[in-house]
Amino acid sequence: MKPFQFISVKLTLCLITGILIQTAFNFSPFYCLYALITSLIILGILLKISKKRALVFGIVAAFASILLGVTTANFATPKNNTLHYSNKTITNTHLWHLKIHEVLKSNTYNHKYVATLVTLDNQNATGKFLLETPINSAKTIFNVDDELVVYTKLSPVNSPLNPHQFNYALYLKDLGIYHKIEAKDNYKLLLLNNKTLIGTAAIIRNNIINKLNGAGFNPEELSIIKALLLGERNTVQTKTLDAYKNAGAIHILALSGLHIGILLLVLQFLLSPLEYLPKGKTIKLIIIVLFLWSFAFIAGLSSSLIRAVTMFTFVAYAMFLNRPTSSFNILALSLFFILLCKPNLLFSVGLQMSYAAVFSIVLFNPIFKKLWEPKYYLTNKIWQLLTVSLAAQLGVLPISLYYFHQFPSLFFITNLAIIPFLGVILSVGIVVVILALFNALPNFLVTLYNGIIFSMNSVVKWVATQEVFLIKAISFNKVQIILSYLILLILLLYMTKKTFKRTAWLLASVLVFQSCIIYYNYKALQKEELHILHQSKHTVLTHQTGKELKVYTNNSHINQQSIQNIAIAERVNSISNQKLKNNYSYKNKLLIIVDSLVVYPKNKNSIVLLTQSAKLNLDRLITDIHPKQIIADGSNYKTTVALWKATCLKRKIPFYYTGENGYYTFH
Repeated sequence: MKPFQFISVKLTLCLITGILIQTAFNFSPFYCLYALITSLIILGILLKISKKRALVFGIVAAFASILLGVTTANFATPKNNTLHYSNKTITNTHLWHLKIHEVLKSNTYNHKYVATLVTLDNQNATGKFLLETPINSAKTIFNVDDELVVYTKLSPVNSPLNPHQFNYALYLKDLGIYHKIEAKDNYKLLLLNNKTLIGTAAIIRNNIINKLNGAGFNPEELSIIKALLLGERNTVQTKTLDAYKNAGAIHILALSGLHIGILLLVLQFLLSPLEYLPKGKTIKLIIIVLFLWSFAFIAGLSSSLIRAVTMFTFVAYAMFLNRPTSSFNILALSLFFILLCKPNLLFSVGLQMSYAAVFSIVLFNPIFKKLWEPKYYLTNKIWQLLTVSLAAQLGVLPISLYYFHQFPSLFFITNLAIIPFLGVILSVGIVVVILALFNALPNFLVTLYNGIIFSMNSVVKWVATQEVFLIKAISFNKVQIILSYLILLILLLYMTKKTFKRTAWLLASVLVFQSCIIYYNYKALQKEELHILHQSKHTVLTHQTGKELKVYTNNSHINQQSIQNIAIAERVNSISNQKLKNNYSYKNKLLIIVDSLVVYPKNKNSIVLLTQSAKLNLDRLITDIHPKQIIADGSNYKTTVALWKATCLKRKIPFYYTGENGYYTFH
């Protein structure tokens, strides 16, 4: 099977190239559109006058496809819209008319939403914001399609405050969200009834959730049911999510191509008698497509579901045609269509992993199946499931290691125990939802389905407890991703046809990958850095020397994730905790730490770290030691920090606050 023989594969690769080019260079919309139209005109002329020059036509077609990607990505960039709020004069406070687009998971302090802009100061405008309302003072918990007006100023989305922390601001930027709005007592809820498709879906989903809440399911099983059938993961406990992650089964809780693919197969089987009727195949196709999109509608029309249903709509149509076509053709067409509609999805982890898994199954599974052909039916089915799981895991492994830094080596046990029954679990679950919606859910079905989900959870938890098989804290960067996929590509060629040349290429690619690891380990051994981290209520310093990391703090309840992030990214092997000292000497620089005791040495030209909202006379300290710089960390009250900042500004001393500027690094 040669993927590049299909036009859809070539066009999709060109479209992706165009999206990447636009992301890197951000060309003007006018020039992009002009170049695209020109290339299409040339393409049309070539099609008319020169049918024999396939090479020239192919080059122009590829160029036009790249320009299509550039133009699509350009017009999908919110800031390129003249009505976008960023293209208007934004001063201080404004009147923002917002509409709730999505309800996000709340944290300890705030309810969170994605809100779209309707008007700005009563003028039409566009844009999306992260909307936050404090939990302790929230007058209303908003639903999708609720509208409100807020008189406030924009706030930036917080950038990472510690080294190698997840960049939430960058993640939101990829979604077209550049600022956040805080609504405390400065908003008014509008009693309007302008419902959207997503809002209607949310109402139906909330109604189903309310029915399920009163059906008698156990709390843990209920949270899994809502995640599995409705895409509602906000109520799943962190401990349960971690168990699914550690067992390599988190994909089961994320509604995606796996669930839609299984539903498609179940529907194909259940509706097969329709094929005996006149136009039965057409009726069957219509029912299947309507059912899949209805399922996506009720489950919230999330991006992952939309792309999955789009892909399997193409697959269902291919099954309807019953023609010998390649899986590559179907996958490439679906990806082309998805990226044409939403080019920013190219940078979605979900889309990357979904298509990596499916392409890997299509490429590797036929080869793996030939390695052994069991004689018995049951053994053959188990082997098929193993080969599919292994092929999918190969495809997503580099991306998974880059984003999650762990590998659950017992993933095949989870897949063997759950995937064969997932069709039954989903089918029974859909029946449960429909019956619950009409208040006709019998108790025996509640007990039965509760037991099924309990059994699934038990398997996942057992696998997750086998910690010796869970490889954690794996350092993996973008270069290693590229090299890993290069190795997989050469491995595929080698397994297809074993030649000396391909063997040499495979060994060479592995050698390059190993050399890359040796190089990064060598760089880690040469590194030395001292950081002042930002931790709420605590003072934390980290000192990296080669592959050793010393953590200085007086509190054992610090956020360990910040330490783990450093250890993984910097390839640290050893972490030791030490008591915080009053001063540190680092590369001819002296750091003095002033805590609540306000006792400090009077060394001139030192760097001073103020902690624990120390009650000191900062003017006197500045007069005593003439510090080069004053730093305040997360252990201080913000009001105290504001006073210190004003004093430093008055005395012309550089001031650095980790709560605003992030961690401090000594160079």
